[in-house]
Amino acid sequence: MINISHKRNSLRYAKASGKLTSTPDVITKVKNREIPKGDLLEIARSAGIQAGKRTSEWIVFCHSMPIDWIEISYEIQNDAIIFIAEVEAVWKTGVEMEAVTAVMAAMLNAYDMLKPMDAQITMGEIKLLEKRGGKSDMRDSFDPPIRTALVSVDTAKKEGHRVDRSSNVIRKFLENESVEIVTEQQLNEEEEIVKNYLLNLTDNKTAELIFLCGSTGPASKDVVPKVIREISDREVPGISHAMHQYGLVRTPYAMISDQVAGIRNGVLMVALPGSKKGASECMDALFPGLLHIFKTLRMQ
Repeated sequence: MINISHKRNSLRYAKASGKLTSTPDVITKVKNREIPKGDLLEIARSAGIQAGKRTSEWIVFCHSMPIDWIEISYEIQNDAIIFIAEVEAVWKTGVEMEAVTAVMAAMLNAYDMLKPMDAQITMGEIKLLEKRGGKSDMRDSFDPPIRTALVSVDTAKKEGHRVDRSSNVIRKFLENESVEIVTEQQLNEEEEIVKNYLLNLTDNKTAELIFLCGSTGPASKDVVPKVIREISDREVPGISHAMHQYGLVRTPYAMISDQVAGIRNGVLMVALPGSKKGASECMDALFPGLLHIFKTLRMQ
């Protein structure tokens, strides 16, 4: 099955439907609660809810998830019943299969209760009507793309003593986002060098978004957070919190890195860890929501 451990929870919703067709006489009996085996509509509703919650037990590649809400409703027509399932959950993956499974289970139970009365019952037109949530609903597109700078602050990397794997990870990640890397640079871990470079980028608005990778730890040489705080017109603590929250549920070491984000002259600066894994996790934490800030910054 697909690994979704890198994904963040978000509100997911799906709606599906299916159609059971029988004779008008049988449908009338359903409507009047005259089916010998019991109240078909309530039994089918219960079966659909139960099956939706247990979808992962028989759909091989479905992930188990904490379902927050399932409801089965129906529309009675002259010779058919339309079953409708709605599912909602705050989770890492969508709930489409849960909605479709709930519809199918409701119809199967209705079929079981009606087959002694009509041997020609048909079930079909099972379809997903709606889905919401996840990255597809949160992804912003920009034309032109967000001008982005990728800056590695690590003396060892600049001097060639260490491979810059974290920048490679970030660059690869950004290929699928609405950004354009307009400049890349490697800097020594010296406060004045980093400060002057950022002042130049933000004064000239060479980039709208600056990722600074490395120099975010607790050592005296880790200068990036200090510089960003010093030159920012304002900080954006929500961005920092998102990265820390995401990291802490994966490793306790995330508490050591000082991720900070600030805005200067309408340019967003974001500090990322220097490790490959830390940088990758922060990108997963930030996107797709991060770019939404430029809906505001580009209006200034």
